Amino acid sequence: MTETERLAAIEAIRNLKAVYWRGVDLCDGEMVRAILAEHCELDYRGCCTDPVSGFDFLPVMNVVLKGRHRWTSQALDGFVTVHQGHQAEITVTGPDSAAGIWAFSDRFFYPPGMQYRTLTGYGHYHDTYRREGDGWKLQTTRITRLRVEAA
Repeated sequence: MTETERLAAIEAIRNLKAVYWRGVDLCDGEMVRAILAEHCELDYRGCCTDPVSGFDFLPVMNVVLKGRHRWTSQALDGFVTVHQGHQAEITVTGPDSAAGIWAFSDRFFYPPGMQYRTLTGYGHYHDTYRREGDGWKLQTTRITRLRVEAA
């Protein structure tokens, strides 16, 4: 792989992750599924658990989804979310594979009548990517948290 090809792969992966977060925030399942590898594994266990207190602010999110067809926004029905990713560390590991770590923050606005109004979290996405016939796709993801707070 040439340096130009490596840089093009990194840029394609940055765009892929931007589409992922936009699709999640818009609750657009078709948009999210379009960037997922067919046999992806998305591990959301503990994604809303504060590592300091151990309290899980959104237990319904503790799932592992296997296969792009499994992704749905139903777990977040009634919520408004805002995800912002930063400081991408992307390593191309082969001609058709890459790994990335993204610092991120997110904000969840709970539906009326729930125990909390908002959740704010900080952490990292740990991803792997595969190049398929139609471009780079998200193969695996796992979220680790630095802090989660709710009000």
